[in-house]
Amino acid sequence: MNDLFARHRQVLPDWLALYYDEPLEITHGEGRHVWDAEGNRYLDFFGGILTTMTAHALPEVTKAVSEQAGRIIHSSTLYLNRPMVELAERIAQLSGIPDARVFFTTSGTEANDTALLLATTYRRTNTILAMRNSYHGRSFSAVGITGNKGWSPTSLSPLQTLYVHGGVRTRGPFAELNDREFIAACVDDLRDLLGHTRPPAALIAEPIQGVGGFTSPPDGLYAAFRKVLQEQGILWIADEVQTGWGRTGEHFWGWQAHGQSGPPDILTFAKGIGNGMSIGGVVARSEIMNCLDSNSISTFGGTQITMAAGLANLSYHLEHDLQGNARRVGGLLIERLRTVAAQLPGVREVRGRGLMIGVELVKPGTDEADPKSASAVLEAAREGGLLIGKGGGHNTSALRIAPPLSLTVAEAEEGAAILEQALRSAY
Repeated sequence: MNDLFARHRQVLPDWLALYYDEPLEITHGEGRHVWDAEGNRYLDFFGGILTTMTAHALPEVTKAVSEQAGRIIHSSTLYLNRPMVELAERIAQLSGIPDARVFFTTSGTEANDTALLLATTYRRTNTILAMRNSYHGRSFSAVGITGNKGWSPTSLSPLQTLYVHGGVRTRGPFAELNDREFIAACVDDLRDLLGHTRPPAALIAEPIQGVGGFTSPPDGLYAAFRKVLQEQGILWIADEVQTGWGRTGEHFWGWQAHGQSGPPDILTFAKGIGNGMSIGGVVARSEIMNCLDSNSISTFGGTQITMAAGLANLSYHLEHDLQGNARRVGGLLIERLRTVAAQLPGVREVRGRGLMIGVELVKPGTDEADPKSASAVLEAAREGGLLIGKGGGHNTSALRIAPPLSLTVAEAEEGAAILEQALRSAY
């Protein structure tokens, strides 16, 4: 393992983040568990950053991939592609967007990049509204709208970005307000901002901020924003890369918690739909999707092998009601962690929905972020046989918990017990 780490450092960038003081090589997985190169078994509560949505080595997906690989793996979008059309048909119907068109990419970053291209072309402006504490990917344009300094390596950008309040409920200037007052204050701030600039192309927002530490506004905020945006024809892009496909339990898409004014104009997705295969994409009304007046293709977007995986994974997800499982098991897990948190002075908040749960840590007796303890808990959880993530807009002090959606009640209890011990070791 040390040899592989040394080789990694020799040929890969210094900024390519690795978890743990002694980085982990995962060699195989099954269900909700993975194994490392030394044979240690772990309960996986992070799923490759929310990509392994259903289960590791899910037989239905591996069979679909194997069968498709035996026929053809790839041909590009210059040729008709039956699996791509079939998956696009299903996603268009599930999106809630009328007269929807779907474009497949290889990642969430590329999906958001495409959404920005569509919005700025359709609206003929390069000004974008984004949320503070947000994260939308690692491309030049996605970094340019990211509102989290820990993941924004440059201030250079092809876009003019204006940042809006509201993505973090319990911090910032409106934190002490009740939900109704919080929404009203954020809407007033948005109106004031729009009064000082030419109308932007779009607002892009994660219904629950992923890298930001699984933070979210009160339900209805984006519906209230939408009414203001529509007055000036400004589009709403819902970044569903982490919240999509029923992970929040209560809804299939995160935007549905704010859906009083209907679906977004553009929806981006990735991660879980491929269950580990590289799939991203954009859904938009036909008039928006078709606004480009030059040719384009996607060499690796929508390959036959990834589309076969996506179709098999989506079918399994819907047939086994994994959204309902996320709601039931996730609800139990959240309550279990809140019971633990009430006994520990360093846990500021347990938040989230379904199987998308954040645990924010602070230095006891203060409201100051505690990234050192977050790292210590990450290490202790690994020692106990549990893999989790971390994030947050205040010095990476939030633990991120996002297991595969097929998690059982027994596995949730097991993971909660390990995490409890890891938290107690830090506080």
